[in-house]
Amino acid sequence: MQSVMDDAKTRMKKALSALDKEFSKLRTGRASTSLVDDILVDYYGTPTPLKQIASVAIPDSRSITIQPWDRGAFGPIEKAIITSDLGLNPVNDGKLMRIAIPPLTEDRRKELVKVAKKYTEDCKVAIRNVRRDSNDTLKKMEKDKDISEDDQRRGQDEVQKITNQMVEQSDKQFKAKEAEIMEI
Repeated sequence: MQSVMDDAKTRMKKALSALDKEFSKLRTGRASTSLVDDILVDYYGTPTPLKQIASVAIPDSRSITIQPWDRGAFGPIEKAIITSDLGLNPVNDGKLMRIAIPPLTEDRRKELVKVAKKYTEDCKVAIRNVRRDSNDTLKKMEKDKDISEDDQRRGQDEVQKITNQMVEQSDKQFKAKEAEIMEI
């Protein structure tokens, strides 16, 4: 029964870390290398992550610099950034590519909060799916006479406690991200 609890906790924590990863991609008013981490560049016919073909740096809170290791990569990198849905425009000077992070408008902030809310709801659905799987496993164990009916009930109560903690944690993460997005 303890292995069911441990498995549930581990899987729910993975859902929370996935939520963190999604939140890191959301653009706030500050520059962050995670904004461009997942951009795929068509590098000699192969989709390659940007961080594998260039160094990405943050010289100040409002800009990102990208320095490709191969001069031939400037065009594909610029095209990949422009076609991404980030709404960023790189400026290429031949040695370095600069991306200015414009301040967010009020409407854009509200849109980003809605997106963050959707990510949070997806995380909660994943947590609840883990709860359902764990409860099904406990019911199967009781049916196979591996545990008693009382143990099954206690196990389900414990799974519900873990679920409540994880849902509460996802709400805390959302509140923190919402405050970060709405900060001017």
